[in-house]
Amino acid sequence: MEPRTHRVVVLALAGLLPFELGIPHRIFGRAKGPAGRPLYEILTCGLSAGPVPTDADFAIDVEHGPELLATADTVVVPASYELGPVYEHGRLTDELAAALTHIRPGTRLVSICTGGYVLAAAGYLDGRRATTHWASATHFQGLFPRVLVDPDVLYTDEGDVLTSAGVAAGIDLCLHIVRRDHGAAVANEVARRTVVPPHRDGGQAQFTERPVPEPQLASTTSARAWVLERLHEPIRLSDLARQEAVSVRTFTRRFREEAGVSPGEWIVAQRVERARRLLERTELPMEQVARETGFGTAQSLRKHVRAALGVSPTAYRRTFRAGTDSGSPPSSDGPSVGGASAH
Repeated sequence: MEPRTHRVVVLALAGLLPFELGIPHRIFGRAKGPAGRPLYEILTCGLSAGPVPTDADFAIDVEHGPELLATADTVVVPASYELGPVYEHGRLTDELAAALTHIRPGTRLVSICTGGYVLAAAGYLDGRRATTHWASATHFQGLFPRVLVDPDVLYTDEGDVLTSAGVAAGIDLCLHIVRRDHGAAVANEVARRTVVPPHRDGGQAQFTERPVPEPQLASTTSARAWVLERLHEPIRLSDLARQEAVSVRTFTRRFREEAGVSPGEWIVAQRVERARRLLERTELPMEQVARETGFGTAQSLRKHVRAALGVSPTAYRRTFRAGTDSGSPPSSDGPSVGGASAH
């Protein structure tokens, strides 16, 4: 007997951003199980059935009213530019408050960008970490002092309540949910089909002040591709700079401009990502996982996985295996980047 499909209901509010409304449909709708079975059912509702105005020059015709929220396993609230008293005073309108009463206890709640104002006004974020678009973070915190606002992250995961920063961070959060529900293989396939990076950690900064590099200087792509084929090997900054035919200093500056993190931090993140896939898909011993990912030893693997994921590799494997059906010597160029010796 096949498990029941997880239902995601998206609440469309007046003044919504069409791009953000489409994110849950695009990401969750591409998640497939064995034999191509959809893993999520995605439906949209409004405060009433009928047309919902957007911030663009068209409206969205919504078939369902708020009663649909009672059937949801996950409710997603995208951003809106017409939240009225919710944005101005932190207070739900009577109509919106009545709509939210349909949500069953235990339903997972998700907001994208300023959709977090709705969750906060309803009290769902009290005492919890949350984020929103960086431009609204100070206002958000002032309006909702009981919320633990983190303005510098892409998304937050408090278990049954998750929030994201603006626009593209909503994609990152939805991919994170797919990964949490069904593992890296499913999430990575969704990312490939959507042509977006498979994973950006929630703690990654929004980089609101990071300048965009000049096009002619945006040239670390080849080095990153080179790294991904050699994560199991020691990798040095000089190796990376050599791929782009620039000095180590120039490469490091360009890399940080493009990625927002140092080469070492980026390599560790890629190694953790590969470790996640191996832990989810294989029964390899921890020492072998450490070698395959370039961490060298099981102790180093545990250190980096716990720092990134908050759990040990063994605990991570146990969680996902239970929830689903299924080295070169150092050279003389200096210490390796993104490995145990560098961290």
